[in-house]
Amino acid sequence: MQRPPTLPALACAAALLLTACGGEDKDTTIPSAPSGVTARAGSATSVHVMWEQATDDKAVTGYEVFQKGIRVKTLPAAKQMVDIDRLSPKTAYSFTVRARDAAGNLSKPSPAITVTTPASTPEDKTAPTPPAKLQGMVDGGRTVTLSWGKAADNIGVTSYDIYQEDSRIHSVPGTETTARVTGLRPGTVYTFTVRARDAAENSSSDSTAVDLTTLAAPGEGPSTAPTGLKATTRKGNVDLTWTPPETGGPVKEHQLFLNGKLATTIVWGAEPPAGTATYTMMVTDKPGTRYSIKIRAKLPDGKWGDFSAQRTVAVR
Repeated sequence: MQRPPTLPALACAAALLLTACGGEDKDTTIPSAPSGVTARAGSATSVHVMWEQATDDKAVTGYEVFQKGIRVKTLPAAKQMVDIDRLSPKTAYSFTVRARDAAGNLSKPSPAITVTTPASTPEDKTAPTPPAKLQGMVDGGRTVTLSWGKAADNIGVTSYDIYQEDSRIHSVPGTETTARVTGLRPGTVYTFTVRARDAAENSSSDSTAVDLTTLAAPGEGPSTAPTGLKATTRKGNVDLTWTPPETGGPVKEHQLFLNGKLATTIVWGAEPPAGTATYTMMVTDKPGTRYSIKIRAKLPDGKWGDFSAQRTVAVR
């Protein structure tokens, strides 16, 4: 006796009118090759590679960096720069970049860029002075431009490293005193510092920090980040002051994060303080221990707002 067709069989037969049974058309379109690739020596043993965003018919999901045809780095789509370390001094290197999509399609290689690392100076133990007068300008919702005064070194500054909070995100040659940082989020506060580096990999201490808030995306409200965060240390304590955000109602709670992790929730049981808020945190770590500190407020609707700028202090 012949059995009637099952529901999956009927669905498969119907799907044959549009495509083969078993799934959608496979993505075979490769992304565009990354453009604007640059490679600059950051020291005698490192090179900083940057490139412009590639495009794809669906989405670029990552990038692969090659040195003479050998893959040396794999990065997510949000990253368009990388430091290649453990290189040899006084050596020529050639780099290309390829974009990748979710289906695993790789773009053609970008044009090859050649760079030569400088000679090493292993006897050099002197770090450069920190860059001076760091300033910044917001260029929209996703880009900022930084500028600073030249650092000094007993032999010579080979690069300047840009840090966002505690992570190095960009480098420029020692002959430049400006940097354009892209790929940021709209309506977000960022804290930047710059360090000078020489060919022996000696790094200066941080420049003064600069806080920049990118422009909000169309239709979004103002930032909900606390502003004016200051952190000062004294023996056994870190004193914090800040201004809570304007939220249309009282801010009764803040979360305090140390080194990227939630440390405590600051709660005012009755009426929260008007204007500047203050909090003293007791510390027991040995002198010299560094803390990265940022806070966020609980909004009247019960959600947590944006993070403040970050401050870094050393225990006394």
